Amino acid sequence: MAKYFDVHPDNPQPRAINQVVGIVRNGGVIAYPTDSCFALGTHLGDKNGLDRLREIRRLGPDHHFTLVCRDFAQLGQFVQINNNIFRTLKAVTPGNYTFILPATREVPRRLLHPRKKTVGVRIPDHTVAQALLAELGEPLLSTTLLMPGDEEPMTQGWEIKERLDHAVDAVIDSGECGTIPTTVVDLSTGEAEIVRVGGGDPTLFE
Repeated sequence: MAKYFDVHPDNPQPRAINQVVGIVRNGGVIAYPTDSCFALGTHLGDKNGLDRLREIRRLGPDHHFTLVCRDFAQLGQFVQINNNIFRTLKAVTPGNYTFILPATREVPRRLLHPRKKTVGVRIPDHTVAQALLAELGEPLLSTTLLMPGDEEPMTQGWEIKERLDHAVDAVIDSGECGTIPTTVVDLSTGEAEIVRVGGGDPTLFE
């Protein structure tokens, strides 16, 4: 049964944040709000957590998971970025973009795209997500909370709690969340390829 945390959107209660991070560190799966829509998250080093994300969303081996990072210093530990790509990312983050880039050796092999050896990264512009990342001290392994067969992500914390009560360990609710996932841009070859059009302006990369 999932624990339900009702947190303030602008000043999330430290006690609640600490409890959620404790759940993540113990291998739990959480549903949490971002600046695009709700996401599922788990500890990046936990294989069982990864397997649970795949099971909940019925994801295949080619799915790009995302490392949701607090800032550029953290992001730079997990993906390879040259100066041009750094400037590109710096211009649009934090925000509604996920970037696919070559992974460093800090990323567990099981998280990589099997052929490309890449991983998704993003920096959210969301107070609650940032509070979780600050307390955790490392990225959250994440995927959009879009259930199989659904056309749009769920927007209400109580709805997620009701539907995924036995699939996740915690639901963080800070008010209604959006329904538009991030725009996904593949920069792994040095050229921008738009993989998914979402909340971020794709014309910046066309």
